[in-house]
Amino acid sequence: MSLIDTNRTAQEAAALGARAKDRAMDAVAQAVPVGKRAGATAVEGVRQGVQDAREWAAPRIEQAVYDAREWAAPRIDDAAEAVTTTVAPKVSSALHATAEQVRPTEMAKTGARRLLSWQWLLGAGVALAAAGAGAAIAMRRRYASATEEAKNATESPGEDRAAQDGEAADTAIRSEVNGRVTSPGT
Repeated sequence: MSLIDTNRTAQEAAALGARAKDRAMDAVAQAVPVGKRAGATAVEGVRQGVQDAREWAAPRIEQAVYDAREWAAPRIDDAAEAVTTTVAPKVSSALHATAEQVRPTEMAKTGARRLLSWQWLLGAGVALAAAGAGAAIAMRRRYASATEEAKNATESPGEDRAAQDGEAADTAIRSEVNGRVTSPGT
């Protein structure tokens, strides 16, 4: 091999290396922004996932804590009552104070839970019972007045005079309420 051929090959190799280097630099220049965008997108996705998990879990955790406190407060009070008779009154008062601190405040009732409270249902029941009783009394009065009017309408003035005079009382045919017709002789 001659020296000229070797230089040429080395020059070609250097040129090839420079082109490969340029291509690699172009690929890196293109890959860096894509990587940054992918990283930002991944970070945003994780943030959104954490936010969604927080929104889903927060009310459930709040309800669980409320339920736990509601369960624990009466048991601490019971323990305080038991300690009152056996140990020191200071321990009992401390337990009572702890129970008051643990006892949850009433959660605001919304929607259907507010409408279905026992006080509201009791009030509605009382109102319905009063309305029913009033309707029953009014119906009874109407029935009594209608019965009286019917009784007065069936009696004629001639029958009153005949009964007063005493004539034809034995010969008159009487009908009873049940529809049987009887004559005085039978």
